[in-house]
Amino acid sequence: MRTWTLAPFLAVSAAACSAQQSGAPGAAQPEPAWRAQERDLLRDPVQITFPDRYAKAGEAYFSPDGRWIIFQAIPRPAEGQSPSPHYAMFVARLRADATGKPIAIEDPIRVSREGAANTCGYFHPRTPWRIIFGSTITLPAEDQPAGYQRSTSRYRWQFPAEMEVVTRIVPEVFQDARSRGLADDRDDWAEEDLEAAPLFARPGYDAECAFSPDGRHIVYSHVDPQTKDADLFVFDTLKNVHLPLITAQGYDGGPFFSPDGALVCFRSDRAGNDLLQVYIAVLTFADDGSITGTRAERAVTSNEHVNWAPFWDISGEFLVYSTSEMGHDNYEVFASEVPVGASSEKKPGDLRRKRITHAPGFDGLPAFSNYGRYFMWTSQRGPKLPDEQRPSSQIWIARTGDIAP
Repeated sequence: MRTWTLAPFLAVSAAACSAQQSGAPGAAQPEPAWRAQERDLLRDPVQITFPDRYAKAGEAYFSPDGRWIIFQAIPRPAEGQSPSPHYAMFVARLRADATGKPIAIEDPIRVSREGAANTCGYFHPRTPWRIIFGSTITLPAEDQPAGYQRSTSRYRWQFPAEMEVVTRIVPEVFQDARSRGLADDRDDWAEEDLEAAPLFARPGYDAECAFSPDGRHIVYSHVDPQTKDADLFVFDTLKNVHLPLITAQGYDGGPFFSPDGALVCFRSDRAGNDLLQVYIAVLTFADDGSITGTRAERAVTSNEHVNWAPFWDISGEFLVYSTSEMGHDNYEVFASEVPVGASSEKKPGDLRRKRITHAPGFDGLPAFSNYGRYFMWTSQRGPKLPDEQRPSSQIWIARTGDIAP
């Protein structure tokens, strides 16, 4: 298997640094101030996707055992051709160093169909060879509504009506688990198990999906075709029923279950001001373990910025998220305690927070490995190709440092 490493890009980056330092070859450049600011937060960061292969890549999540990642990316087209406007979905095995730290990925496996628009992949927590993600399966219609759009910005989060929560088996992940005695000998998957197919079919956009820690429930965002409003729903895979969970007016999306499965975090534009805020909600359950709704909802942010992509720390005591607090050309990752338990009455302004990333350009879409040891995010901090005006968004991994706020 081919392994993609940082080596060929370090030389390019070093040469660029030298030129910026003195204008003469061979001169060393001092470490940027932002690296020192991150040193105790993100230890030994390494880039694992690169612009020679992907025009951009991001929103990556670890498998339960931390051996694989699922991510979305736009493959770099042949010279003279334009890149696809739609993300493809990939799974890749991580390559680690002698200490166990991920330092590269093996040759990625494309798990989405050609021509489809795809987003938000996730591994099943108990049978990680089964994955879910949002997909149109076929080429989406070109006349899509804007969906969520920040004021007059060119950035739009589209809601293709063809988008469904799809599922499939990834044989390579299964074989890896079986080689370690973590799966039975079954490998006679039906053909339909090996192609992305709808887990369920509902009119309108369905995506932004994630499993509960026990694998029973899937939380996702659904856009009603009539109202065009995006709400959060929960799908009970045992009962085969859908439950509306968060139905406030305005876009609600990007949900994740807390590590103990008792809460969800999500982003919301319920104020209708073209900004996003981070929320959490406490779930309620029936005696049989099925989710019945929520009993409390709390705001984590309430400001004049775009706050999105929340993800839980393994402790469940804080989460990390992306924010435009430093500017729309410099999104950064922050950590915030969550207002539950003893701090349940705290308002967003009273919550402890900490800035995690400090590099110029975009940093966002953070995620932790299952045991919290590693931190993965999307960043524009890497070297750029000669034809790029600024570095493309690519995936990075670091050891988790002192991130807790």
